[in-house]
Amino acid sequence: MREVAIVGAAMTKFGELWDRSLRDIGLESGMLVLMDAGMETEDVEALFLGNMSAGRFIQQEHIGALIADHAGLADRGIPATRVEAGGATGSLALRQAYLTVASGAHDVVMVGGAEKMTDVSDRDAEETMSFAADQEWEVFFGATLASLYAMMARRHMHDHGTTPEQLAHVAVKNHAHGSGNPKAQCRNKLTVERVLGAGRVAEPLGVLDCSPISDGGAAVVLTTLERAKEITDEPVIIRGSAQASDTLALHDRWSITSQRATRLAVQGALSQAGKELADMDLMEVNDGFTIAEIIALEDLGLAEPGQGGRLAEEGVTALGGDMPVNTSGGLKARGNPPGATGIAQIVEIYDQLKGRAEGRQVADARVGLAHNVGGTGATVAVHILEVA
Repeated sequence: MREVAIVGAAMTKFGELWDRSLRDIGLESGMLVLMDAGMETEDVEALFLGNMSAGRFIQQEHIGALIADHAGLADRGIPATRVEAGGATGSLALRQAYLTVASGAHDVVMVGGAEKMTDVSDRDAEETMSFAADQEWEVFFGATLASLYAMMARRHMHDHGTTPEQLAHVAVKNHAHGSGNPKAQCRNKLTVERVLGAGRVAEPLGVLDCSPISDGGAAVVLTTLERAKEITDEPVIIRGSAQASDTLALHDRWSITSQRATRLAVQGALSQAGKELADMDLMEVNDGFTIAEIIALEDLGLAEPGQGGRLAEEGVTALGGDMPVNTSGGLKARGNPPGATGIAQIVEIYDQLKGRAEGRQVADARVGLAHNVGGTGATVAVHILEVA
């Protein structure tokens, strides 16, 4: 298989974009990434688009063709494919594009992710997000993603002594990072006291333990390493790309305080890349809920099982710490339009490795990891990027 590099990465602002349609958001992110790559639409040979649930949010399906048409790509007849995997949608779109270039099927592929969530009520948006869990055995009986992650948090507290204060430190840290990201939805800083005092969603999770409802788009351009070297002196190579699955329903898992798919995906990505976790300079991980980041860091191997709660509390995962995590602000502060989230993680890693993450730059960053989760862990993708 051929080596694959990223030669452009861009995203729209994330937030409540009341005056923008899904078409507008997709077009903006696509044009921004082509400008960043120094390419024209004529250079693009295929398009992969991540979108979780436009049928529910805006009553529109057939999203690949929609965006290709609006972007002026339809006249050339290029293949445009929509990918869906709950919150891991964007990362799986990236993985499909990566495999397409690596296999030799296409030389230049654009990957986009977009979601327009605010055209429905908050209640309807949260209900739609919950469809990433098991509709028949969980959602039908009243479960939401928040309540399922709350169960995970309760069990983690019971088994390991994790505290509400440790959950709050995750939110505080990620909002501090997001305050330096001009594209982030939430740029306000928090205190532990404010997080703990926020209205409850599902005990022990409050409003400020949960990622917001977001609109937004993100995109990257992939090509062969050979061609990337003609474009830039320091191409960013996708060294590892792995995906793993688990049961859809939380009650069928071997543990609800660990996500087996994360463990398998990170093992696969590290093995392919020939790296160890200690080689990473930064990571973007799933933090749709504060407990999610804690569990992710344990499963990725940054902390022993049950010890992830101390990482944000002790400053290990903050900018300037031993392993900066979610320098973009993460899902919690940057925002979480599920179709775009996984791509936005890649945009952040790319910007960090290129030294252009102004206001939140990790010094001398060379290798980064992105971890994206669908539902409560039924689908996980891990990508490892390195600047050549």
